[in-house]
Amino acid sequence: MDVPTVLERAEWESLAAAHHARVDAWVDPHLARRRAGVKHPVEDFLFGYYSFRPAALRRWHPGYGVGLVGLDAPERGYETVDGVTRVAASVLEDREPLLREVRALLAATAARAPHFGCFGLHEWAMVHRLDQEEVRHAAWPLRLGTAGTDEVVESHRIACSHFDAFRFFTPSARPLNTLRPGRDDRPSYEQPACLHAGMDLYKHAFRLVPLVPSSLVADCFELARDIRTLDMRASPYDLSALGHSPVRIETPEGKQEYVAAQRGFAERGAPLRARLLEECDRLLG
Repeated sequence: MDVPTVLERAEWESLAAAHHARVDAWVDPHLARRRAGVKHPVEDFLFGYYSFRPAALRRWHPGYGVGLVGLDAPERGYETVDGVTRVAASVLEDREPLLREVRALLAATAARAPHFGCFGLHEWAMVHRLDQEEVRHAAWPLRLGTAGTDEVVESHRIACSHFDAFRFFTPSARPLNTLRPGRDDRPSYEQPACLHAGMDLYKHAFRLVPLVPSSLVADCFELARDIRTLDMRASPYDLSALGHSPVRIETPEGKQEYVAAQRGFAERGAPLRARLLEECDRLLG
């Protein structure tokens, strides 16, 4: 049996401070915009779409099995024995069904061949045949206008494999998708090149807190944030005023640019997915 790691106060306080500094660079601008009532379609997405609050992202956790010496006020779900504080075994027991669910999805996704032919058309399908004032980010104009946007959707083969993207397709766009991913059959569809599957590594990580270390959650957040930038640059919206040049996926050159970036994110996501799988296997014992 492995001997659990024990960190002295100076050690874990240093790790926690480094985590806070890293996360504050993402959290502080978001909170400032929220106080000012200013929305940002790229930077705010991870805080609005996912259920993990900024304060929870900022909170540092060492991961299950790591003991902390000198912790004054343990978080909920922790227990202190002989002056050493760890995540309680009851938390692991309660999360076992979730661990198995997450592991099954991660393993199925990792085993599937990547598909690089979607070109980010999910964002286009979400505004198909909508007027400008009806689209989700109505404050930002459509680069090609409504008619031009609809033409892109209708002239391409759409093969979205991610349910949480597909479910936001407009009624007119849903029949155009060649796949029918559902809420309960994600392991049958998700593939490692999908931008949403890459962003969802963050979701899988934070759902396992405090069992997994915050460093892994932050790594997944950083990847998801970068993916979201590509997602919106390749979308039908004109975000040049925010400094985001468009990836014109309606052109051959834009498609090449998108696929190159997509490959890079798939390569970055693979080791994070592997780390999450390793954590699930470790925790499931």
